Parts: sequence; C-alpha cells; structure tokens
Amino acid sequence: MKKGLLLLIVFFSVTSAHSQVLISLIFGDKLNSPFLEFGLEGGVNFSDISGLESSGTNAGFNLGFYFDIRSKQNPAWMINTGVIVKSPMGAHSIPVYSLNDVNLDNTFAGGSVNREIRYFNVPILIKYQFKNRIYLKTGPQFGLLAKAFDEFKQEVDKDDVIYKKNIRDQIRVLDAGVAFGAGYHMNVGNGLNVTVQYYYGLVPVMKGDGPNVYNRSLYLTAGIPIGKGKAAQRRAEKEAELNKVVLPEDEEKTKPKN
Repeated sequence: MKKGLLLLIVFFSVTSAHSQVLISLIFGDKLNSPFLEFGLEGGVNFSDISGLESSGTNAGFNLGFYFDIRSKQNPAWMINTGVIVKSPMGAHSIPVYSLNDVNLDNTFAGGSVNREIRYFNVPILIKYQFKNRIYLKTGPQFGLLAKAFDEFKQEVDKDDVIYKKNIRDQIRVLDAGVAFGAGYHMNVGNGLNVTVQYYYGLVPVMKGDGPNVYNRSLYLTAGIPIGKGKAAQRRAEKEAELNKVVLPEDEEKTKPKN
C-alpha cells in the first residue's frame, strides 16, 4: 500500500493536471478509508516576492491533490499533505532590465516585466478540526522548481509585444517555508473543504550573492474528496456480507430438533 501511494505521488508530480484529475477519479475510492481522506484541491493564489521591487501580486490558478491522515486516538487531529502540482509564484511588474540586446532593450524600454516561478509544492501540515467543522493547520512546505521565466511586455501601435526569458538557472531548485491556514469542512455531499492558506518562504529564491528575496503566497482553495462515498458503500457491503455468514456450528444449533 505504501509503495502504491509513493508511485502515485511521483506520477502526479511529472504528469499534467488533466492526468491528475483522470487518475483521481479512477483510483480515488481505493485511497479512502475511515482514517484516510483523499481528494482534489484547487483555486487561486496571489503571490509576491518579498524584497524584490514590484508593483503588485502575481495572480494564478493552483491545482493539486491532498491526503488527510487522521489520528486513530483522536480523529480531530490529522496530517494534511499532498502535492500542489500547478502553483505559479512570482511577482507582477518588476523593473525592466537589460536583455543585452540593443533592439530588445529599445523595444521594451518603459514596458513591464512579470516574473513567474512554478514549483511542485508539498505541504506537510498538522491539522485540527473543531466540532463546528472549522479547522486550523500549520507546518512546513517544500517546493521543487519546475519552470521560471520573466515575461517582458510592451504595447506597440496598440498591439502587445511579449518576450519570455528563461531564468530557471538563476532560481534555487529547492524552496522551503512555513504554511498556515484556516478553513471549513462543509456538510455537503462527502464534505467540501474551503481553505484560506498563506505561505511564508524562508529560503532565498535567487542564486548568487545579491539581496535575498523570498516567496510569499496567499491561497484560496476548495477541496473535494474523490471516491469517499464509493469507498464507504463498499465497506458497508462487506460488513453486510460478513453479517450474513453463518458458521457451521451455528447452523447446527439453528436446526429444529425432532
């Protein structure tokens, strides 16, 4: 079972979001139990890079899958983890810099630059859910770099001119920080989770000896269990079958006596 979960996590990390949704729908019920909830989670996030001159946050969409692993001693406590497969971070409208090309520099002079950094993010959070279904969670989050680029933009004769520069080699491969959030577990269907979560990066984003800058991101997400109802139905059917089994010794006792 553990090997299967590990293979699933690796698979999700290297495939597209469409594959993620498809496989979740197929195998979701296999990953749900009374003490384990598996589901899809997605929404919007608003990111910035602290210490970097910019004029605002970088908005984007996030998508991933989650596991809530409940404590058998106290089900109100659980470990909330998973992988945020699509989660763009970065900053909006940072100052234009030289591209070491006279034509490009002249074209984008006075324009804007948006920086986008994409990670596979893995939160490992301690989560507590109160009786009123409100929950709090906090813990470390780790990121593995996927892509990073600066998008130069300028308007020329009412048309947008865009140039993307790959800056992956300037970004640290690993990111890490602290995440904390709050949410509500709705009593609808199998339980929709609505969460507000903030990520505070603690590892400098850029390589080199320049000023240290850090990732910051606010997440607004909704999560829905996949296959939870089907898994519960399957457990109920198994219990019903077990209750129907009559042992041979019990069968002898139930025979009428002559």
